[in-house]
Amino acid sequence: SMVITSIGFEGSANKIGIGIIRDGQVLSNPRRTYITPPGEGFRPNLTAKHHQSAILDLIDLALKEANIESLADIDVFCFTKGPGMGGPLIVVATVVRALAQLYDKPIVGVNHCIGHIEMGRLITGATNPVVLYVSGGNTQIIAYSEHRYRIFGETIDIAVGNCLDR
Repeated sequence: SMVITSIGFEGSANKIGIGIIRDGQVLSNPRRTYITPPGEGFRPNLTAKHHQSAILDLIDLALKEANIESLADIDVFCFTKGPGMGGPLIVVATVVRALAQLYDKPIVGVNHCIGHIEMGRLITGATNPVVLYVSGGNTQIIAYSEHRYRIFGETIDIAVGNCLDR
């Protein structure tokens, strides 16, 4: 079977991270966090500027930690396509799309929520979990039904994650 090396970019909120995985093994996963003064919350434009200033150094660090010489040695480029904060998501998507085009590599957009759920399934071995998803602006009850994830309930005023962040 073919061994695939993938790079993933996550920047849906105040943290930006770049992970490199080969054949299911995490080779690197450096991150940087934008921290605001207590009680202020995250402003999308300032969070996006943080990600812009960190992303190129993180790429270099991820490659170095993974002992990979160049992005040309990566097979597929992945990125968080949402949900999340618009500004930070645009920064990551723009960089990944440019790099994928530059190196002529396929690109995969990943749903942030499904990424969390799939990681939980991988770690626990659960096959069809019912999930209470609490992340930033989302508080939802989600389950896998009819070949897709479905939202069975969600908050309509303030998400638990936003309430805890304040």
